This record gives sequence, structure tokens and C-alpha cells, in this order.
Amino acid sequence: KKTKRKQMGKQVIKAAQREERVERLAEVSLGRYIVERESEALDALLSDLAKVSNSRVRASKLFQWLIHPIPSKSFFRDAWEKKPVLIKRQNPDYYTGLFSTAEFDRILRQDDVQYGVNLDVTRRALPFTVWDFYESGCSLRMLNPQAFSSTVWNVLKKLFCVPRYLTPPGTQGFAPHYDDIEAFVVQLEGKKHWRVYNPRSENEVLPVVSSPNFSHSEIGKPILEVVLEAGDLLYFPRGFIHQGDCRNSWGNLLAKVVPAALEMAMEEDVDFRRGLPVNYLTYMGVQNSDKEDPRRAQFLSRIEGLMKKLSTFAPVDAAVDQKARDYLHDCLPPMLTAEERASSVQGAPSRWENGEAVDMGVAIRGQIRVRLVRSGIARLCSDGEAVWLYYTADNSRVYHKEEPKSVEIKAEHTDAMEFLIHAYPKFVTVGSVPCKLTEDKVSLAVLLFKRGLIHTAEPLQRS
Repeated sequence: KKTKRKQMGKQVIKAAQREERVERLAEVSLGRYIVERESEALDALLSDLAKVSNSRVRASKLFQWLIHPIPSKSFFRDAWEKKPVLIKRQNPDYYTGLFSTAEFDRILRQDDVQYGVNLDVTRRALPFTVWDFYESGCSLRMLNPQAFSSTVWNVLKKLFCVPRYLTPPGTQGFAPHYDDIEAFVVQLEGKKHWRVYNPRSENEVLPVVSSPNFSHSEIGKPILEVVLEAGDLLYFPRGFIHQGDCRNSWGNLLAKVVPAALEMAMEEDVDFRRGLPVNYLTYMGVQNSDKEDPRRAQFLSRIEGLMKKLSTFAPVDAAVDQKARDYLHDCLPPMLTAEERASSVQGAPSRWENGEAVDMGVAIRGQIRVRLVRSGIARLCSDGEAVWLYYTADNSRVYHKEEPKSVEIKAEHTDAMEFLIHAYPKFVTVGSVPCKLTEDKVSLAVLLFKRGLIHTAEPLQRS
């Protein structure tokens, strides 16, 4: 088992190195592509990306388009979580096709937009009422435009979730504040004046919660003041105050690790179950913090020793899996290309009941080649004795409208599932999946196919 995992680890490392080379080439080729065809960048890029079978390369190319002309590696090395970035393009058509006020109005008129669910405040958002708010100086925030716009869904699925703001001319959208997220402001139409300020103190660098609104006397002078025009982009890290969920820090991970580690330590190590010293309240606590008492030093030394020992109980992988489950719950469902749809359950001759395919008119056999629909679409997570596969294929386009999607994986299928996850973007035959029994290989493939998690190299024919 260990030898096999070591070999698999080497294969994964080599695959990652190949992926890195591919992404570097993709970054260079995309830069040339954008320079040559800037006026139709998004429309042409999305069309070309539909022909790329590797979802990681698609994401890399799309992010590079978003922040062009800054190379993505330079951005993550020099700016991410460190400083604001302003990209002035002098090209108002750069983001054309992503979203627009006309699209916003069409959604209001044709779709069931609800205040509080899609648009902020508890009734149907009617166009007349919404635009009346806008004309009165209210900023409009569409919380999940991806629920209504296929283009936004297509782009955000590859990148991240952002709301769509409309701010009337001559008004300020929100009072100065900082957020608990990394922010990419994409100016699609018109102009907007932005001010960005440094964090007020070290305690507000990379915060884990958003701030209340600040007055101007509390925030000092801006480090960046700019008018964004159509085609421009502004990035600022969390903690940078600005005018105009998805936290991913070490602290957030430890918030999951430490309680679980303490629970395990209490169960397995008697030192964590021993009683506190008699009369410790007489020499510990704020009121006793200035006392010269040797018992204080002993008490603090004991705490330090227990904290060091606590790390040995830390279930880091389990905590990372918790973060992964949260992340998968946040994700949009994959938007399939025509080829992917034809070779997936979406294109199979079957009958649908309760959101699942039944009575499929095709047979999956050992020689059929399959792969995951997307990199990162599914993840194995343990829950005690059980192993669950969490996935995004059935997620709603409305943020957290439904519960996280998962299915329990049989013990005899776990190695096979790992194999399929690490094999991406290669297609592998069902027969090569590491299960002892042929029927296990096929039953796992059928399960994943029905859930929309894998597709075949060629469309399946009716059996």
C-alpha cells in the first residue's frame, strides 16, 4: 500500500510539473493572443477555452485574461494579500460581453429576481421599482448574477463568485470599510471614483471579519485614488479600506484544527484531563498579572508544554477536508461544453427522476475511457469510519440555495476514486481503475457517471 502510494505520489508530482509547463506556455500564448485581438478578447477567449479539455489550463488562461498585462505568477508573488493593483487599459471594450446594464434590466424583466435572495432587501424585484431606487441615488447590488446570466456563470465558475454592483452617477455606493475577502473590481461600464486606504494597524492586516463603516477622520489619507473606466481593473487585499465568503487564512484553518485536536488530546492523554492547581485563581488572571509569584511562571510553563503537545494531536488533513467541503459548497456547478455534454450523463439516452439519471440506455464497460468532468469537481473526505465524496456537479447557481452534495463511497472504491482524481486530465479505462473486482470498477463508474462527475472520451452509444 505504501509503495503504491509513493509511486502514485511521484506520478502526481510529475503531472504537476507538466501542468506547470503547460500553464507557463498558456500564459505566454494568451498574452500574444490578447494583444492581437483585444477588441473581441472575452467572446473569442471563451470560444477558444471551450476547446481546451484541461480545466486547470482553462482557469489559468481566464485569470490571466482578467489581470492582463500582469503575469499571473508576478501577481501572486508581488501583490496577492500585499498591496492594491490598478490596471488602466484605455480599452472600454475589454470586458464587453461579461455583463451590462442592459443584461441587468433583461434579468429584472424576464426572471424571478427576489429581494434578499438575488438583489438585497423580501419581495419580487420589479423593474420599475428597482430603477426607481436607482434614480433616487441607491446603489443596486445583484448578489448572484450567475443565476441568470450564462456568460457570468461561465466566467465565474472558472474564477470566483462576485456580486454585480450598479452605482448611480454622482453617488457613493458604500461608506468606507474593509472586507474579509480579496476584491477584484471589474469596471464594465461608465466610470466610478475609488479611494483605497492602508489598514489602520497591524491588527487589521488580513482580517477575518469585515469592518463596520468608518468616518473619514478614522482612516487618514488614501494611498490610491482613481477613477475606474470601462475595461479597468482594481484589486485590493482584505483589510484595505475602500469606498466605492471566503476566507482562506492559516487562522481560519487553525480554527478548525485546534478544537478537534483538543478533543482528541482530552480523550487520549491524561495530562489534558488533570485538574487545575488548587487556588490558581489567587495568582492567575488580569488582576494578578503584575504579581511576582513563582506559581505564575510554573502555570504558564505548563500551558506552553500542553500547547506544544497539542500539535501532535492536530487532525490537519481532516481540517483541510472541512475547508474543502466549505469550498465545494461555495462553487458554481460546471458549465459543460457541447462535447462534454454529449459525452456525459447530460447527453446519455436516459430518464430523469428527482435530479438523477435512471434507466440509462447505455452500458459502461471496462474498455470505456473516462475522466472527471473538471479538476476539483469532487473530493474524498473521511467522517469517522465512513468516506464521503463531496462534489459540485449538482450545486445551484444561486449561492448556498441547497445543501452540500455528497455520496458515501464504499471502502473498496476509495483507492479507485483517488486514482481518478489524480489521473485528471488524462482519460483512463474503467478496467484500469484499481478495484479487485470488475463489477466494482463498473459500479463506481456508473455511480460517477449518473452523478455527472465523469464523462467519456467518446459519446456512449445506446446499448
